[in-house]
Amino acid sequence: MKIARHSFLEAGARTRVRGLLDAGTFREFCGPLARRTSPHLPLLDMPVAFDDGVVVGEGLLAGRPVLIAAQEGSFMGGSVGEVHGAKLTGLIERALDVRPDGVILLIDSGGVRLQEANAGLIAMGEIQRAVLAVRAAGIPVIVAIGGRNGCYGGMSIIARSCDWIVISEEGRLSISGPEVIEAVEGVEEFDSRDRALVWRTMGGKHRRLLGEADALVADGMDAFRDAIAGYLGRSRAHDLDSLETEQARLEARVTRFAECRDGVDVWAALGVDAPERVPELEPDAFNRLLGTLEETSR
Repeated sequence: MKIARHSFLEAGARTRVRGLLDAGTFREFCGPLARRTSPHLPLLDMPVAFDDGVVVGEGLLAGRPVLIAAQEGSFMGGSVGEVHGAKLTGLIERALDVRPDGVILLIDSGGVRLQEANAGLIAMGEIQRAVLAVRAAGIPVIVAIGGRNGCYGGMSIIARSCDWIVISEEGRLSISGPEVIEAVEGVEEFDSRDRALVWRTMGGKHRRLLGEADALVADGMDAFRDAIAGYLGRSRAHDLDSLETEQARLEARVTRFAECRDGVDVWAALGVDAPERVPELEPDAFNRLLGTLEETSR
C-alpha cells in the first residue's frame, strides 16, 4: 500500500514512520499486541497505551537499512516513562548488533513523564548513554523534530547528543517549555500565550540560525525524508577536540548575545538583514538567507 505524503505535523507516530520509510519495509518491535504498558500509571488510576506512546522498529529509507523510533505525541504529550524509555534504549542499542546506516528518532515530547518521576529520569540517562555508545561505534543517530509537542526537557538533551537534527519551522527545541519558564520567571519575563514569541525563541528557524539544528525543512513527509536520507551513513566527529570546540562556541555565544531580549535581536546580531521578516520566509527562502551567513558567525 502506498502511503500518501502529507503533513509531518498532523500525522501520528505510525503514520510518520510509514510515511518516511520505503513502502512495506517497516517491521515493528514490541507493538501494541505485546501489551508492554506502564506499571506505574494504573496505580494512579490513569489510562495506559498498549505501546506506551512510542513506536520502534526497522525498515528501509531510500533503500538503506535503518532503525527508527517515533514518539506518539497524543499519548501524554510523548512523555518518557519506564517502558517508553526502555523501548527507545533497546532500539538504539540494537544498532550495535545490526549496524544500520542510521538510527532515526522522531521526537515529539515534553520530556520526562512526571507521573513516573525517577523511572523516567533514569530512562533518560539510559537513552543518552545508548546514543553515545552508538555514535562511538560510528553509526549516525539522526533526530527529526516537527510534532505538536516539540522537543523539550530531557529529550532536548538527547537530541543535542545526536549527530544530526532535522527540524521544521513548526518544530521547537528547548530545555524548558514556555509554560515552565512563565511559571518560574513570571509572565513579564516570558508570556507563554505569545505564540510568536515562542517560535522566535524556540522554533526551528531560530535553532537553525544558531547552529543547533542542521537542516530546516518544510512541514512534509517528503521534505523530512529527503533531509534524513542525506545524513545516512554520515557520522559527526565526537571526540575530545570536537567537544571542546563546541564548548568554546557556546561560551562565546553567551557573551555575544547577553544583551539580546528576543530572537529578533539575536538574528540582527548574526548579521541577518531585515530580521523582523524571518518568520515570514518560506523554507527555501530561509535557507538561501542562511547561505549568506558565515557558518563560523553562528
